[in-house]
Formats: sequence, C-alpha cells, structure tokens
Amino acid sequence: MELYPAIDLLRGTAVRLAQGDFACRRDYGDPLELARRYAEAGARWVHVVDLDAARTGKAVNRELVLAIAGRGDLAVQAGGGVRGIADVEELLAGGVRRVVLGTAATEQPELAGQLAGRFPGRVAVALDHRGPARELSLSGWQRSGGLGVEEAVTRLSGSALAAVVVTSIERDGVLSGPDTDALRAVLEALASSEGVAPAVIASGGVRSADDLRSLAELEVGGRRLSGAVVGRALVEGTLSVEEAMEACAVSG
Repeated sequence: MELYPAIDLLRGTAVRLAQGDFACRRDYGDPLELARRYAEAGARWVHVVDLDAARTGKAVNRELVLAIAGRGDLAVQAGGGVRGIADVEELLAGGVRRVVLGTAATEQPELAGQLAGRFPGRVAVALDHRGPARELSLSGWQRSGGLGVEEAVTRLSGSALAAVVVTSIERDGVLSGPDTDALRAVLEALASSEGVAPAVIASGGVRSADDLRSLAELEVGGRRLSGAVVGRALVEGTLSVEEAMEACAVSG
C-alpha cells in the first residue's frame, strides 16, 4: 500500500480543512517547503489538491501544483478543479504523474472514461462522500452529487481508470480514524463487478500507524487498498513519514 502525503492548497498556502469546511482551516505555510520535507523523509508520492479550483472551477493554484511536480523528487497525484481535457493535458505536460477528476467525473462519466483511455494509468477519480448514505459531494464539498459512493464506483469499474480516491469527508482533517466500513463496501462493490477495476486509495481520518496497518490489512474478495492519503497527522508531526511508510508496507 502506497503512502500519499496530502498537500491541500488554498490561496497559495498549504492548509487542512476540518470535514471539508472552508471556515475551519489550519494553515501550514509554504507548500513547496512541505513537499521538500516529505521528499527528504522518503515519501515517493504526494496528493495535491487545489481547493480554490475545486470550489470554483478556476485553477487558482495551478502554478503551485506544477511547481511541486517540477521538483522531480516526488510523483504527484493532483486534483481540484479539473474540469476537462485541457486541464488534464496541462497537468500531465507539467510533470504531474496522475490527474484526479472530481466533479467532472460525476457529472460527465463519459469524460472520465474517455480520458482514462487516452491517458492509460494517469487518470483517477475522487469519490468524496458524507452521511449514512455515503452520498457524493461535489464542487469542493459544497453540493450533493445525488449518488452513493458504492454505486459510483461500480459505474466506474471497467473504465480503465488508474484509481479511485475514496474520502470520508466527515473524518477528513479531524483525526478520528478511517472509515473502514465505507472502504470495505467499496472493495466489495468492485469485487462483485465485471471488468478491470480501478485501484482504491483511502482518504480521511488517518491518525496513527495503527490506522494505516488496519487499512493495509483490509481485504474483501481478494481486493485490497492500493494506497492511503494522510494529511493532518503528517503535517503536524504526530505521525512521521517513516512510520507511515513502514505501516503501509504491511500489505507488501
């Protein structure tokens, strides 16, 4: 299982939101410095999200995203405000390893499939959910997607997507532990679907090495998680990159 340290961008600053609430944010300074710290600690990937773009569709922090990718010492998985092929092409040409579609993938599922086919292994979809029905949230978590996460991931199966990033919004940024029930349901939906299924990357709530070991050991129908996004625990130092990577390695 791969570790994805998170770098969320808001008005040029690295931040963490609590449960997707833009009014509840913590600032962590220079995103490039944060990327440097993660790289020097041994991380192989970072998960970068332009929060301004996710909410408005305008790529406010695009230059910063490309600057992180341009460092060359980290593979960058980037999303937020990716609305069409021009965004995908710009990000990939700028050195981003994998582009994550969010709102566009739910509203235009055919676009996600087309892009996945055009750029094999380099397109993923974000499935951010909240509530007991695990309903998707769109546009920077500002409105409902009208679709449950299990149904969404089943629709995406067989589309040649590299991965789906499944985020429990209610656990994101509050160190309450990952939503293993939701992740188990996603793995179960993929295990019972036909065709090639995308890899599943967990996001939201990770607070410790024990949480990561639990995720690494999670298995349903022969399917396991391929990665975990970790934000606040790493940036605040309650969990080190080294500890996190060791815990992720449990899955081999």
